[in-house]
Amino acid sequence: MRFELRDITRRFGDNVAVNAVSLDIPQGEMVGVIGRSGAGKSTLLRMINRLVQPSSGSIHFGDAEVSSLRGRALRDWQRDCAMIFQQFNLVPRLDVLTNVLLGRLNHRPTTLSILNYFTREERIMAIAALERLGIEQTALQPAGTLSGGQQQRVAIARALMQEPKMVLADEPIASLDPLNAKIVMDALRDINVREGITVITNLHTLDTARTYCDRIIGMAQGSVVFDGRPEALTADIVRQIYGANADGSGIDEGMTSTSIEISRPKATAARQVAGFRPLAAADA
Repeated sequence: MRFELRDITRRFGDNVAVNAVSLDIPQGEMVGVIGRSGAGKSTLLRMINRLVQPSSGSIHFGDAEVSSLRGRALRDWQRDCAMIFQQFNLVPRLDVLTNVLLGRLNHRPTTLSILNYFTREERIMAIAALERLGIEQTALQPAGTLSGGQQQRVAIARALMQEPKMVLADEPIASLDPLNAKIVMDALRDINVREGITVITNLHTLDTARTYCDRIIGMAQGSVVFDGRPEALTADIVRQIYGANADGSGIDEGMTSTSIEISRPKATAARQVAGFRPLAAADA
């Protein structure tokens, strides 16, 4: 199913955060949204997930007008459109497994959610998701004891538990070191390729967008100023998106690089039975 934005605008008082953005995204694309801080990237993703209501315009997914959904239909959309945040949004005192299981809340009756009851099948599904991300050994640890890179992988596992049709990632690697940034981006790309799920991610780093994304959308002052393949992102367009340094030079794309080679072990027998392969060996 195609996803479409039609003249989406969001105003905060006199400030126009997103200005008449129109996009048509086929199912299964991995899209990177780049731009300076304040360009409107996060507001755009939050409107797609309906955490922020558009001031005008409409959002469509298949035959549904997402921007008009209310009540249960809206909750179903937020289940189908999983959101991954820069700050992880885990419950630190709960163990990792429970945090991952919370991704099932919109799939189950309210009574079971209140009782915090999860089925054996759901627990197996959660362990499989953690194995897929290479962090199954942390399942019984409080989420707050993990490193930033591990916590972001827990957040991705929780998103997988939603069985989404689309994944939105709002600056998922902004607070991570290059090694963990690569692990997280590998995970998102793997989800995109293996499940055919559309992934839209906001990114600060140009080399990451070029490496992982099929399509790059550049935003400046709330508007889309570039929409195309990575190879079409020229130095002139980069300057249009980011401006120039004080000396007039261009942006250094390697300032925070994810281009690090990581060796990965073969899948364990348990993972092979579950039908998953590990994405990374590092638990940093």
